[in-house]
Parts: sequence; C-alpha cells; structure tokens
Amino acid sequence: MIEVADLRKRYGEIDALKGISFSINKGEIVGFLGPNGAGKSTCLKIMTCFIPPTSGSVRIGGLDVQEHSRAVRKRFGYLPENAPLYSDMVAYDYLKFVGALRGVASRKLAQRIPAVAEQCGVTDVLGQVVGTLSKGYRQRLCLAQALIHDPEILVLDEPTVGLDPNQVVEIRSLIKDLGKERTVILSTHILPEVLVTCDRIVIIHRGKIVANGTPRELQEAQASNPPVVLRIGADGLASEAVAAVLTQQPWAGAVRMRPVGLAGELEFEIAGRGADDLRERVVALTTAQKWRLLEVRRELLDLEGIFRKSTQE
Repeated sequence: MIEVADLRKRYGEIDALKGISFSINKGEIVGFLGPNGAGKSTCLKIMTCFIPPTSGSVRIGGLDVQEHSRAVRKRFGYLPENAPLYSDMVAYDYLKFVGALRGVASRKLAQRIPAVAEQCGVTDVLGQVVGTLSKGYRQRLCLAQALIHDPEILVLDEPTVGLDPNQVVEIRSLIKDLGKERTVILSTHILPEVLVTCDRIVIIHRGKIVANGTPRELQEAQASNPPVVLRIGADGLASEAVAAVLTQQPWAGAVRMRPVGLAGELEFEIAGRGADDLRERVVALTTAQKWRLLEVRRELLDLEGIFRKSTQE
C-alpha cells in the first residue's frame, strides 16, 4: 500500500530525514512515534504531497508521490496538528466547502456529509457555527473533513493534543473504528495513544527509524539480555552492602537499587554481561548469601522503556 525508500529531507544545513525506509500494509493502523522534532511531521508532509523530498521515494498504491501528485492526494485524508477550521462558518457549510475543494460531486456530497457526520459524532452540531463548538467537537469535525472524500488512507498528526481525558478516550475509540475500514497513520509523541490504537509502531529519532514492529515484536527485540529484578527481605541488611556483593559477580553488569513500596524489603535491577538468563545465577547467589528471596524476574521493557532506550542512544 505505502512504500517509503531511502527518504531524505534537508533544510539548509539541517537533515530532517536521513534516509528512512518502511512500508505500510492496507488496513493497518500504524503509529509514528518520536520526540518533538524527530521528523514525523516532515515525513507525513512528503507522503501527502505537501512538500517534496530532497531524495528518495514514496509510492502509494504503486504511484510515485512526485510523478502522480494529484492522484495520490485523492487517496489521502489528512488531519494536520493545527486543525484547518474556519470559525465563522456553520459546520455543515464547512464540510460542504471542503468536499467541493476535494472534488466531490454535489449529489454525492449531499450523501457524504450526513454519513461522515454520523461516523464522527457531529450530527447534532452541523447547524452550529464552528467557533461555538467545544474542543472535542472541533476535533471531530476536523476528522469529518478528512473523511469527506472517502479516502483509502487517513493521516492523523497529534489528533488528541489539547483535549480533556474524556475527549481523548472518545477520539481514540473513533480512530480504532476508522481503522476497520481504511489504512490509518497516527503521528504522536503520546505513548498510551499508540498502545491503545495501533497495530504497529514506527519510532523515529533524529531523522532515522530506530524501531519498527508490533508492541510485542519491539519488546522481544529488546529482550535478548533483559535485566533481572531481585527482591529480598531486608532483615537488617544494608542495601549498599547487597549491591556491592552483586556488583562483584563476574556475570553482573550495572546494578541499580530500586525504591520499594513496602518496608522490610530491598529491590535491585541487575544487568548481565552476556546473553545468558541471569535468574538461575541470581537465585544461586541469594541462596549462598542466605538472603531471604521474595522475587526474581526478568524485566522486559514496556513501550515507555523501549521509547526511552531508542531515543537516547
């Protein structure tokens, strides 16, 4: 459906994109995740024909975005970060205006407006002036304009920024529903957004793709040698003394003391020096030291940990 190959964008001396490549299948909901300034919006603007690349290519359904810009644009519905609304227009007239700009015939537009209004939950406010709508309704109206021409691909850039918690939940649910019928690309820096809405995650950092896969695949890719968490009874032990014993082991790398919620317990995170599972070694050491073992487990990174690791290296 979407093929991006060695895409680069340069602004003067700044490389916004440094040769990124990825593909998106039809019907996927894919999250573009990255810190502010990572290159997410630049990539989306090239894909949707807003700006040209410095080099590389983007193909949408086999069509090159530079050679077939007009045809490609028809396939996209785009919700930019700054919602494209006219505050003095009536909501219905706004959708009619956008539909006309998109080349939707008048007869078809008369059917599409009530259809997308119902889909996006704005039927009850179609007669209101846009400037009088709440932030949540304004965002829903923006989604409706992105859908007015029935696009195959929906691109959403930070769709929940500025919404209250209830509105965020509503928009996320709407995005999931939209993903049942079309390909959705969601650009955000909000981790929970990606987890609850996306099938796959692409993490961009400093113009490069640093991770690409399902949440489970990203976890497994980071889990070749995950740290081990050891929790023992304090029993008069000094945490510094226990940490010193752990650090002295030839199989132990960095050792970090972790805060615990219960009195009388000590907890440590132990990184390994090799690819071996440390749990057996940690249990054996605990037994030899006569520490009271409460828990030992591998610490697989959650999405926040994966994101932090991917964007700090």
